[in-house]
Amino acid sequence: MVKFTRRGFHKRSLAALASFIGISSSSMVSNSSANNPIPLILDTDIGDDIDDTWALLMLLRSKAIDTKLITTDFGNTRYRTRLLAKILHSIGYGTIPVGIGLDATDKAGNQSEWLGDYQLEEYPGQIYEDGIQALIDTIKQSPEPVTLLCIGPVMNIAEALRRDPSIAKNARFVGMHGSIRTGYEGEAKPAIEWNVKVDPKSLQTVFSAPWECSITPLDTCGLVQLKGDTYQKVFQSRDAWMKVLMDNYRMWLPKVTWLDPKPDFRLMSSTLFDTVAVHLAHSEEFLVMEDLPLRVTDDGYTVIDEKNGRTVRCATAWKNQSAFEDKLVEIMSSEVS
Repeated sequence: MVKFTRRGFHKRSLAALASFIGISSSSMVSNSSANNPIPLILDTDIGDDIDDTWALLMLLRSKAIDTKLITTDFGNTRYRTRLLAKILHSIGYGTIPVGIGLDATDKAGNQSEWLGDYQLEEYPGQIYEDGIQALIDTIKQSPEPVTLLCIGPVMNIAEALRRDPSIAKNARFVGMHGSIRTGYEGEAKPAIEWNVKVDPKSLQTVFSAPWECSITPLDTCGLVQLKGDTYQKVFQSRDAWMKVLMDNYRMWLPKVTWLDPKPDFRLMSSTLFDTVAVHLAHSEEFLVMEDLPLRVTDDGYTVIDEKNGRTVRCATAWKNQSAFEDKLVEIMSSEVS
């Protein structure tokens, strides 16, 4: 695994970062451990696909990560924040600050059955009505560079950069975005990936900022689905966190319109795209990484463009997918990361 010291990253100037990004970001992978966790902000569109819920619990049980703030993205963000707050409250993590993203509507979503009538006033921790400003302040006030982990469309991040471009001096971007050589379910041609498709201009803005960018595209994250004995370790777990997860999964599945056929809740997970981004936030183990010149097209493709692309560190293949899935289950079911 290629690593870099966060101290070295912190000392780089904005100009040096911009110059370096044009060459390679391979030496800027975070060096983290349980004794030296990386400060991180999660930006999530939780409440549509269940993989955000898996990723949230994986994140909070990964001891190499110190979650400073969680913001909700991609519209209907009051619903998303209520769901996020109830999950955090239910697992004893109600002290994590939470920020409401753009378009703070509160319409019913795919996990509303589990959410019930839980209200933000019940959450014991800090709720920021302006989640974008909370994100900006958290980055700028951090004594160490912040990893910005984005597992949905990046509308909040584009707005944060518009308000204060200087946040790029003290942050790195890690996302679940795009499709480089393969599409959904391993299809042998690139696809327009959802997190890019719904707002390509926001990802264009993110990629134009002078910070390190790393992504897991569909080439890797689109292949992760737990089955068999591996899945049963989570499904049959009596752990309180896993009960929250499985209750959400069971109530979410009938609401989903894009899965055909739908997975059998008792036998397998849905595709767990976002869990790979959580892993990539602190480690490149199990992944084949490439520094590629990427350009985001206006219709939502992430294409290799030697002339006009910017260097993005991409997880383009698996070294050992089954080992990652075993690690994921270990983290989820036994609180060991």
